[in-house]
Amino acid sequence: AQPFLFPAMGSHGGATPEGQRGVLARMGFTEKSMGVPIRATMDVVQVGTTPGGLPAFVDAIAAQADGIIVVNRIKPHTSFRGTIESGLTKMIVIGVGKQKGAETCHNLGYGVMEQNLIALCRTTLASGKILFGVGLIENAYHETCRIEVLPAAEIPAREPPLLAAARELLPAVPISPLDVLIIDEMGKNISGAGFDPNVVGRYPTADVKLTPKDPRITRIAVLDITDVSDGNGTGLGNADFTTERVFRKFNFVETYCNLLTSTTTVGAKIPMVLRNDRQAIQAAIKTCLVGDPRHVRLARIKNTLSLDRILISENLVAEAGRNPRIKVVGSPADLAFDAAGNL
Repeated sequence: AQPFLFPAMGSHGGATPEGQRGVLARMGFTEKSMGVPIRATMDVVQVGTTPGGLPAFVDAIAAQADGIIVVNRIKPHTSFRGTIESGLTKMIVIGVGKQKGAETCHNLGYGVMEQNLIALCRTTLASGKILFGVGLIENAYHETCRIEVLPAAEIPAREPPLLAAARELLPAVPISPLDVLIIDEMGKNISGAGFDPNVVGRYPTADVKLTPKDPRITRIAVLDITDVSDGNGTGLGNADFTTERVFRKFNFVETYCNLLTSTTTVGAKIPMVLRNDRQAIQAAIKTCLVGDPRHVRLARIKNTLSLDRILISENLVAEAGRNPRIKVVGSPADLAFDAAGNL
C-alpha cells in the first residue's frame, strides 16, 4: 500500500490547495509528522447524481486511489438539526467533495441540509470510492472517548445513533442565564463557527431553535482569534463585542470564502470593535440591561472547548456552590489587565 493524505475541508484555507495545506500544517499535519505524502487539489470529479438531480463530487486526486478512508469527529452541527449533522456523512459530501461539494449541498439552504447530505452521501458511497469511515466522539473535556470504524455500506444506518451519543456528551456553559460571557479566544480549530453555538446558545441560522437546555446569554465579548485559524473569523458576527486585536487578525478572504460557500451571512459580520479587552468587557456590562453593575451575572471562559475551568462573578458563587457539577475554587479577585488594557 502507498497511503497518502488529502485535505477534506470544503472551502477552508481560502479554497486553494496551498491554503488547505497550510490549515493542515498549522494543526500539526505535515508530510514529516505523518510520514506520508499530502496531495492537495481543489479539482473534483463527478461520481454520480442524486435522484433529485444534485451532482456528487470527489477530490480528483483521491478518486484515483484504490480506496478512500474518511476520518471525522461526530458532533452536533452549529447551523441545523437532523439525524446526521457533523460527522462522516458530511465529511464525505463536503470534505471529500471539496468546495464544489460544499456549494452543491449548501446552495439550497440549511432547511434541506439533512436530506441533501444523506442523498449525496448515498450517491458517493454507491460509486465504491469510499472504503470505510472512522468516527470519533469527544467528551466534554475535548478528549476522544470513543472510536467507531464503519464500513462504507453501514455509515447511513450507524451514524445517527453515534450523533445521539455525541450530543449527550456535549458541554455547555453550566450557569444560565448570564448577562455577560467573556470568551478569550475563538477559532476554526475550536469550532466551525468560531465559538460553538451549541455551547453558548447563539445560532447563526433560524433553522436551529433554542431549547430549554440552551444557555441564555445577553452579551458576548470575544477577545481574540487563535493563531491556528490564520485570521478566519467565521462566527465572529455571533458575538456582540470584540477587540482591535481580533479586527487586525480578521482575514476577509479566508472568512468570506468560507461563508459564501456556506451561504450564511451572520457569522461574517463584525460586531462593535473596542480598543482592548477592558473596553470590550466594559461595553458588554454597560449594555447588558442590568441597572447595577454589581448585580451583573458574568462568566469568562478560555474557549468553547475548554469549559473545565470557568471564572464567574462573585454574585454567582453561592449559586454555583449549589450545583453538584461545579466545584468552587479560589477566592474572589479583580480581573488583571496590563498597561495596554488587555487581560
